[in-house]
Amino acid sequence: MDIKVLGPLEAHQNGRSIAPSAAKPRQILALLALQVGQVVTVPALIEELWGMNPPRSALTTLQTYIMQLRRRIEAALATATAGGAKEVLVTRYGGYMLELAPDDVDVQRYERLAAGGTRALEQGDNEAGSRLLRAALEMWRGQALVDVQIGLRLGIEVTRLEESRLAVLESRIEADLRLGRHNALLSELAVLAAKYPIHENLCAQYMIALYRSGRQWRALEIFKSLRQTLVDELGVEPSARLQHLQRAILNSDPALDEAMFPRQTELVGS
Repeated sequence: MDIKVLGPLEAHQNGRSIAPSAAKPRQILALLALQVGQVVTVPALIEELWGMNPPRSALTTLQTYIMQLRRRIEAALATATAGGAKEVLVTRYGGYMLELAPDDVDVQRYERLAAGGTRALEQGDNEAGSRLLRAALEMWRGQALVDVQIGLRLGIEVTRLEESRLAVLESRIEADLRLGRHNALLSELAVLAAKYPIHENLCAQYMIALYRSGRQWRALEIFKSLRQTLVDELGVEPSARLQHLQRAILNSDPALDEAMFPRQTELVGS
């Protein structure tokens, strides 16, 4: 089976779609897919579907939705063996579980690639880190579960995934900075700085890429713009680490040179 949640929800078995069109069964499939191999309890499913005020018929209706999902799975299985769908969408004590191989769900593949890239960076293998993290990011096809109605449980999962995506992106940029790819990063970082105007680490990465590309003045402008936004919107100054980076750029600190100091997180760290 192939299930994708990093974008619009897709689920296929033997070339046939098993993703239902109705909103609530789609929520159930999405939540089970995000927890593949783990039991999702009945209370968790009910909370996802109806929030804190479920109808009296919630349990019966949930069981109906599970039955509908199993029918779609059964229809897509290559051999219509008795109980085939029940071996995929499994009933467990207190809940239900999708019994699939981890790589059957794109989020599992994404997290495996991201973890491998992070390990590679920690071990100093920047080429492998950049390659694996880039491959992880390429798993995304837009906003996670963009076409699924989001309840309390899915809301938590989507937020977690979007935060993970941004962290992986920062790490991949870090790897590319270590590899001296600052010129190639400029356009991407310009877009990210506009999208996340108060994100200090992305700002620091942009400043370093600009400085290393011979645009010291522009790096200082980026700091000034971030500072103004922080003061106007939050009433706070940039962090000490970012102020340290600004002073290093003002003083043309040799540590900013990639050949001598490739790791931007060390430069702007505490």
